[in-house]
Amino acid sequence: MARRRELLGWLEVERLIDHLLPQFQGEYEAMVIITRGGIVPGGMLSELLGLTHVLTAAVDFPFEDRRQEAKLLAWPQFIQFPEDQQIVGRRVLVVDDVWGSGRTITAVKNRVSAAGGQASTCVLHFNPYRSLFSQAEPNYFAAVTDAHIVYPWEVHRGADKVLLSEPQTGG
Repeated sequence: MARRRELLGWLEVERLIDHLLPQFQGEYEAMVIITRGGIVPGGMLSELLGLTHVLTAAVDFPFEDRRQEAKLLAWPQFIQFPEDQQIVGRRVLVVDDVWGSGRTITAVKNRVSAAGGQASTCVLHFNPYRSLFSQAEPNYFAAVTDAHIVYPWEVHRGADKVLLSEPQTGG
């Protein structure tokens, strides 16, 4: 059965960001944005929070076995990650667009913590129905969903390409 899809516009994204802002407790000294999904919300939040120490992390979960359970057991491969000295001793906000399975943001949070940073997680959407972590959730989230969210910056990209209008028929 296909999951329900929800297409968001920029106004909805701005409302989600506005919902997040009052939730933050204390000040953050750095932000680690997870590519690619976290780039836009992370950029918006870093501007509104006045953060200048903005870093990126790229994570892949490579697997060779085609079985779904094998995919879930794959160890994260960090394609890009800040140097430890950039985050040690700092309060770090880890930002992504959505917490689906939770694997990516949890891997980044754990690596920030291992490097000596004090990590908190933040997403626009939290999907507790897909999460692999029954006892964990993002520290900050704007909305709970069970849908596949398509953000405005994803509309014309790859597998998330969405038909925005009815197809034109010849004639």
